[in-house]
Amino acid sequence: KPQGVVSATEDRHQPTVVDLVPPELRRKNLFPAGRLDKDTEGLLLLTDDGPLRHALLSPKNHVDKVYYAKVEGRLDRTDAEALAAGMVLGDGLHCLPAELEPLGDGSQCHVTLREGKYHQVKRMLAARGKPVVYLKRLSMGPIALDPALAPGEWRPLTGEEKALLRRGTAGDPGFSAF
Repeated sequence: KPQGVVSATEDRHQPTVVDLVPPELRRKNLFPAGRLDKDTEGLLLLTDDGPLRHALLSPKNHVDKVYYAKVEGRLDRTDAEALAAGMVLGDGLHCLPAELEPLGDGSQCHVTLREGKYHQVKRMLAARGKPVVYLKRLSMGPIALDPALAPGEWRPLTGEEKALLRRGTAGDPGFSAF
């Protein structure tokens, strides 16, 4: 998903992720498995499989969602420890433990969530005094963003990727390990 596109099936005022696929696929009742903020880019799965969507999004399944973020300021060990302990945000939202791996000079990181609450990565890092200036989802469960795709481009899942998703949503205890 590119920036500036909403994670919805239809919107009267803004382009949606479904608008990015050819008309013949739009007729298949595709819907996004999860959401990305309008200004966030990266991996977003579209599906017509309701049970698969539910399995990918349910916090009880612990499906890892990995993000790359650039922040104002420098992230350090104490930020990683705070996310790892789980956070309660200012509005009372309880966040499950998450992983934060600072990169380079500390103004960049990878964040791994096992849930996906409203603006969660941005809100968690802002609570640490490190507002996000750029955010991109890199992977969701066993599926990684294809580096050959430009923002807004798409491709069908491979047979291997479909098998990984089917195995994971059938109750495979290794699903959370991806």
